[in-house]
Amino acid sequence: QVQLVESGGGLVQPGGSLRLSCVASGRSIISINEMSWYRQAPEKQRELVAAIFRDGRTTYADSVKGRFTISTDNAKNAGYLQMNSLKVEDTADYLCDAEVGIDNLGTTWYGWGQGTQVTVYG
Repeated sequence: QVQLVESGGGLVQPGGSLRLSCVASGRSIISINEMSWYRQAPEKQRELVAAIFRDGRTTYADSVKGRFTISTDNAKNAGYLQMNSLKVEDTADYLCDAEVGIDNLGTTWYGWGQGTQVTVYG
């Protein structure tokens, strides 16, 4: 079985930066094919923040464009969300989901991590 584990959340002042990680572990992992980061604030709907696709394309929510950067590192079975110029409104639980290649026959696994809390206080 494969697991996704997020880390890197915490408390930060407005204007600060955090780097979230989402690491895939478990059975033989060949690649991180695609990964997305979502966030959910209390009493708000889950929002897609950023996504990276197998061809390297990325997409971002308008609210984070120019501030957040999504990336993956297949050598580390990990994906990242670099968050700069953080704002109070970025406060939320951040979750990743990913499609992971688990063998050389094209078999994939899809799942979610458990989330990591980001709090921006001013």
